Amino acid sequence: MIQISVVIPVFNEDESITELTQWISRVMQTHGFSYEVILVNDGSTDRSWSVMEELSANFKEIKGLNFTRNFGKSAALDAGFVKATGEVVITMDADLQDSPEEIPELYRMITEEGFDVVSGWKKERHDPITKTIPSRFFNGVTRWISGIPLHDFNCGLKAYKKKVVKNIHIYGEMHRYIPLLAKWSGFSKIGEKVVQHQARKYGESKFGLERFLNGFLDLISVSFVHRYKKKPMHFFGLLGTLSFLTGFFITCWLVGEKIYGLSKGLKVREVVDQPLFFLALVALIVGVQLFLTGFIAELMTSNQSKEPEYKVDEELNF
Repeated sequence: MIQISVVIPVFNEDESITELTQWISRVMQTHGFSYEVILVNDGSTDRSWSVMEELSANFKEIKGLNFTRNFGKSAALDAGFVKATGEVVITMDADLQDSPEEIPELYRMITEEGFDVVSGWKKERHDPITKTIPSRFFNGVTRWISGIPLHDFNCGLKAYKKKVVKNIHIYGEMHRYIPLLAKWSGFSKIGEKVVQHQARKYGESKFGLERFLNGFLDLISVSFVHRYKKKPMHFFGLLGTLSFLTGFFITCWLVGEKIYGLSKGLKVREVVDQPLFFLALVALIVGVQLFLTGFIAELMTSNQSKEPEYKVDEELNF
């Protein structure tokens, strides 16, 4: 039985892959772990796939997946999780900023302390201030909204029980929120470990400041999906009801006012000449549209496809 599966998304990291896999191999052999390294080539335009082919030809522990194009880190991790067979699944980045020396302790925390998820915390970072300050702000907001007391949601170095990764599906840019997805799936014992963060040795970072804006949008999205994925009518139906009732009562008020004025012999403006009439009309139409949206969403939910969003072109050593 394989004890550890190491899943590594790769995007234009041909200079670091060999060094990283050798480092992982030394750590595994030193501690006597049975292991596999799953490298997922996420549409690299450099020699990353060629390097992976050479490594897999020489080492049976190294396995590879090659995407037809760039699908993103979440898709790469999801593909690796599907293929992973280890008792504990470790994720890390391919840029050598995550240290494989952390693997034994992460494994121990999962197997001996009983954590479902252990997230790395890069307490001392070797990144420019343009990345560290937005990252702290992002993590603070995420911590507040999610209720999970982690300091570094963005850290790529994490460990999971096998059953965790087999019971969650990540897509889009949801890789930042795997601990949150795990918690919502019932795996609530989530720990944290301070890990060594190393300066980038090769190439340049693939992430810009826009990832933090995307991160907030993803947080809103994942929160909404969790609450209403299986019951979208609860959201759209509520809004539709409020909008429709608002329009209905305004209309009743205007009609009642007109009837009352006529009964008293007063001069009253026509209902259609009043601004409130148009507000009521818009509210009624929006209410009906929201109801229809809820019904359509319910139909889509009941017939949703489980097909993954990524496409694998080639496999190595599976």
